[in-house]
Amino acid sequence: MAETASGALVAASSQVEATGFTTAGAFELIQRAGKLLSQSTLVPKEYQNNMPNCVIALNMAQRLGADPLMVMQNLYLVHGRPGWSAQFLIAAFNQCGRFTSITYTFVGTRGQDSWGCYASSTERATGNQLLGETITIEMARKEGWLGKAGSKWQTMPGQMLRYRAATFLVRATAPEIAMGLHTVDEIEDFAPTRPVRLVTPETLTVDANVTGQNLGMVEEREALIALLEAERQRIGLTELEWNAVIGDAIGETTTLEFADPAVLRDLLSELAPMASKQGR
Repeated sequence: MAETASGALVAASSQVEATGFTTAGAFELIQRAGKLLSQSTLVPKEYQNNMPNCVIALNMAQRLGADPLMVMQNLYLVHGRPGWSAQFLIAAFNQCGRFTSITYTFVGTRGQDSWGCYASSTERATGNQLLGETITIEMARKEGWLGKAGSKWQTMPGQMLRYRAATFLVRATAPEIAMGLHTVDEIEDFAPTRPVRLVTPETLTVDANVTGQNLGMVEEREALIALLEAERQRIGLTELEWNAVIGDAIGETTTLEFADPAVLRDLLSELAPMASKQGR
């Protein structure tokens, strides 16, 4: 009888501790945990006073079997898309218990396009050796990773070769660890380069007369700027934060008044999903 009662207690305890989206009770518990974390100043600012973000992070941590705070500290939002830090993805692979720790092998000549790296590991259950894709500087150049402004491929190519080789191995071997997400540096590298097309007063005139087409562009730009300002006020961005957003979107060599409307439309679509600071 005692054993039966003990077993029932353990089962009940497991049900109480379960959190997630599967039942109403589990959903309530994960919201309570998310609210608690959102009120902490130790979590990254993306999660402070933002219970929905905390709930999502808790769910991902539960699926990975990882510590929630560690997930929060290694999950970033880049161009509106969530992504892992490369270090976290590598650590999750190394500690999952199914594979040996990732090792790196360099090929080619340092400083040349042939210089590259591939990652490898061994599956513990079968003893099979797992070899990842060989990532080279030539690949980085052809894919456009190397030429992007501010790219770390230009300043720390060896480290980037390791990170990219490891993330390719993880995604090919155990995609469930990445949960369908890319790493931050992959998102930055894979994102299409948005050209900063300068629009100056000279390009708006033909023989000192504004054409109907260019006049329409001017009117569209003014309307978009008004919408962007409304979004800024809705979200509650400070002047410093707004300048950083604008600089990232249109570059440092122009202003909103002379930016391409296509770029402004893209920026408007990126701001639309952002929650107001007051509501977080």
